[in-house]
Amino acid sequence: MKHLKGLAHIALYTKDMKTSLKFYEMLGGTVTDQADVQKPAGTNHIKLVQMPGFVLEIIEPHDGSSVTSEGGLFPHIAFEVDDVDAMVVELKEAGIDTFRTPEPNSMPIFGGIRNIFFYGPDGELLELLQHL
Repeated sequence: MKHLKGLAHIALYTKDMKTSLKFYEMLGGTVTDQADVQKPAGTNHIKLVQMPGFVLEIIEPHDGSSVTSEGGLFPHIAFEVDDVDAMVVELKEAGIDTFRTPEPNSMPIFGGIRNIFFYGPDGELLELLQHL
């Protein structure tokens, strides 16, 4: 897949943003950006934390998402791509048809992104993320 650039971030749900930020900053992380994403059931608060070698997207969900180890504390892994639309075409040509939406979404958060989610072979949620 020629449009895949690497790991964009690993998402983590938290019950308490302040506690999580304190913990990951103690481990060497630095908050680089933040956003609030409106969902039908509530607003999710998001902080991007640059860790050594990767970005952690910490999400404090207020949309009813479960925040337990049994419910899945790591809701998705995001892959950075240079052209999300072209990557979707490549994946569909390769037989992947597990996209959550028919087309990628555009959002103004983090300087502007275009993304789409799909499922891996064991039901893991994956995100293709293009920064605009």
